[in-house]
Amino acid sequence: MDAEIIIVGAGIFGLSTAYHLAQRTSDPSRIIVLDRATPPSQSAASTDLNKIVRADYSNRLYTELGLEAIEAWQNNPIFKDGGVYHQTGWIMCDERGSDLGQRIRKNFQAIGIDPMQELSEHDVRQNWGGVLKDADLSPFGSFYWNPLAGWADAGRALELLAREIEAMGVRYVVGEAERLIVEETGVQGVETKAGDKLTAEKVLLCTGAWTSALMTSTEDVLRIANEDRVEVQMTAAGVCVAHVQLSEEERLQYDRLPVYVYGGQENQTDAPKGLRDECINAIQARLPQILSNSRQIDYYRLCWDAITPDQHPLITPHPHPLLSNLYLAAGGSFHCWKFLPTIGKYVANVLAGISNGADRDAAWAWKSEGTKSQGGVHSKLRPGRELGEIH
Repeated sequence: MDAEIIIVGAGIFGLSTAYHLAQRTSDPSRIIVLDRATPPSQSAASTDLNKIVRADYSNRLYTELGLEAIEAWQNNPIFKDGGVYHQTGWIMCDERGSDLGQRIRKNFQAIGIDPMQELSEHDVRQNWGGVLKDADLSPFGSFYWNPLAGWADAGRALELLAREIEAMGVRYVVGEAERLIVEETGVQGVETKAGDKLTAEKVLLCTGAWTSALMTSTEDVLRIANEDRVEVQMTAAGVCVAHVQLSEEERLQYDRLPVYVYGGQENQTDAPKGLRDECINAIQARLPQILSNSRQIDYYRLCWDAITPDQHPLITPHPHPLLSNLYLAAGGSFHCWKFLPTIGKYVANVLAGISNGADRDAAWAWKSEGTKSQGGVHSKLRPGRELGEIH
């Protein structure tokens, strides 16, 4: 065997797992991270200019995980010394008739803290240098501010962690996984598009939106029933992000703005016109002054992730008997990036057969029909259209 474990994918699940595994072993060189690009991988949903870090969830499990992650962002030397985390706080605008803010507050209070501060619409318009004075706040019935939240320099954080695991002795291999190597005893490794074969005792797929594409050929060969395929567990989904280059004067102005959440309302740079128009409309409602004087968007990006039916990730061994030795840590559902410093310890536990506790084990297990019928962690963010429907 080339390694004890091959981790396919160098996004947040892959790098975090490699980091925590390397801390637990006397020989990190027995860990291989395989990705099609050098870090930070530009095809990963994890790679971006910035990502939100917060603990504001209506699901207590993720409130706890969010607070744990914030502590690590603040204190782990990799990120602290790298200057990638910025605790700016965040403003939440909640729709009329919604009790989301109340449910989030109850979770904080149950843990023993109460960081949320209620705001009026006047506060939102006047605070932070008045940068939100022209926003359309008519859809909202309540507002709050939480100073615990912030954002991280996403691509830089991934790059720092990738450098750290290589310094620890983990092998980072550039290559694109094309298929799993499956023998009578289960999954034995992966073969790359270049024809290289990497073998290991265990294979962990941290392949996000590309998981189904990688698994399909194996599922076909093994004649796995449609209802047992990975596509039922998670689906590739994308959101369109618009980028605007600020002038230095604008940077100073918007530098005062916290993370700003405005309600619930495979070529990654080629966004359909319909999505581009929707981005423009969204910006017009939130920060209309950004688009003054006929300003144009500098570029758009389609950010792809794997989304699960209940927005809980899969952190689990594959249940099919012919796919023993295969594990999955994927399904970020557009909200797991913030757990980069910490999620890997839970994946490492699953790889070692160690329970993460009944609630986590149940949430992250292979999803049965029963779990699919539940509401999601933040179901309003589930995409509801096929890309081909948007022109």
